[in-house]
Amino acid sequence: MRFSLAPPWRDRGLALLAGLAAALAHPPFGILPGLLGYALLHWLLDEIEGPRPLRSAFLRGWLAGLAYFGLGTWWIGEAFMVDAANQGWMAPFAVTAMAGGLALFWGVAAVLYRLIRPPGVRRILVFAGTFAALEWARGHVLTGFPWNLPGETWKAGSAPSQTAALVGAYGLTWITLAIAAAPAVWREGLAGRKAIAAAGAFLLALYVLGWMPASPVAQGKPPTVRIVQADIKQEAKWDAERFTRIVQAYVTLTARPYAGKPADIVVWPEGALPAAINDYLAPGTWVRQAIVDALQPGQLLLIGGYRYDGPPDRPVYYNSLIALKRTATDLEVVGVYDKHRLVPFGEYLPLDALLTSLGVKSLAHLGEGFAKGPRPAPLRVSKDLIVQPLICYESLFPGLARPDPRVRALVNVSNDAWFGMTSGPLQHLNLASYRAIEAGVPIIRATPTGVSALIDARGRIVPGARLDLGASGVIDGVLPNLGSPTPYGRIGNLAFWALVFLSIFASFRNRRA
Repeated sequence: MRFSLAPPWRDRGLALLAGLAAALAHPPFGILPGLLGYALLHWLLDEIEGPRPLRSAFLRGWLAGLAYFGLGTWWIGEAFMVDAANQGWMAPFAVTAMAGGLALFWGVAAVLYRLIRPPGVRRILVFAGTFAALEWARGHVLTGFPWNLPGETWKAGSAPSQTAALVGAYGLTWITLAIAAAPAVWREGLAGRKAIAAAGAFLLALYVLGWMPASPVAQGKPPTVRIVQADIKQEAKWDAERFTRIVQAYVTLTARPYAGKPADIVVWPEGALPAAINDYLAPGTWVRQAIVDALQPGQLLLIGGYRYDGPPDRPVYYNSLIALKRTATDLEVVGVYDKHRLVPFGEYLPLDALLTSLGVKSLAHLGEGFAKGPRPAPLRVSKDLIVQPLICYESLFPGLARPDPRVRALVNVSNDAWFGMTSGPLQHLNLASYRAIEAGVPIIRATPTGVSALIDARGRIVPGARLDLGASGVIDGVLPNLGSPTPYGRIGNLAFWALVFLSIFASFRNRRA
């Protein structure tokens, strides 16, 4: 007896396979042939038959997205295992809801594609445009969650990733989709073969242009940096009895002897110490004195954590980066940055009034959440040094930090300890590195449990300047050179929207047909 899968179930299975393949192309997996998953999805949308093509298109796009985001974001379930006794049961529901919600954008993109697709090979451009536009929407709706954009499939620092300096991650998403989806038109005869050949030529161009050397910007003596990674697991931070040991771990690493010149800047990650900054830095506290003793006069300490402001009976909480200078005998606050882009359902509740009435706030243990800071702006931490902070999730957003010629480095502090020894922190490292490429500015990246690194202006990790997952130690190094000003830094997403307009133009059907 011969078994054959009914066409609807076969196509749904292929849609799941398409999304899974595309997800496997991303770091840390890096199986680049998986990009052909986009060609498979493109072909599935073209092959729809039956009385309800738009419904079928939505289902196929949504299923592909479900697999793509399921593999790409499964690690969020690890955050619920930090307090497994009370929240562990929510992990599978949270992962399913996240993947299913994000997949809605792919479902809508599939419907738009079916509505406006033209005949012939031009539909490659329409496929790229509709999905890239919905990926842009995914990065902006309800604060946005632009995790694993298709354009960020390429390992940061690789030759293809350098195109982000020209068109940004969203523009590179359009280009990646157009190249990867081209094989779907192989049955279009000579025109189809030409289109596939053109896609191959563009792929080759990504590699050739990315290999071209870039000239660093002339500058004065670069500052030296020490990044501290103490490998404190998130579950340990809930134990008040371990607070002293956590502080001791950070100050001991900070005071570790230098092989050469002491660092000008010391960076601790987001959530380094599990207490309010106002409390442990209050005058006369033992923690403040321990930090003073660990630093050398003149050194700067950048530390991430939460702080409160306002009247005692109605405090407002911020997720912040504090810049401290070690004076002769004490600490001086020289700068404060409050996080602008907050994590939905993690740091604030979207549609607060509605979801609170439904009990979501108490279920998610959000409390009052964090207040939103102003749009990211450069922070002067010394007379000669201006940096641009990006706290955790903010490093996902192309163009969030507006280019500023005064900025010497991006400082990304992140608490990836929530996600344990999973693919999440490794993916986050790759995504954050794209901000260096887009801006042409190096990154100082500090996390509690990895991956911490010094990243140059082309998105490459400086040799020997990386601490992996589960490592405890310090990174001592010289801040990498600035890159040349990038086209993306000057025009932002203008090139991306030009590519989307090209897709719209290609969607017009040949009126003579």
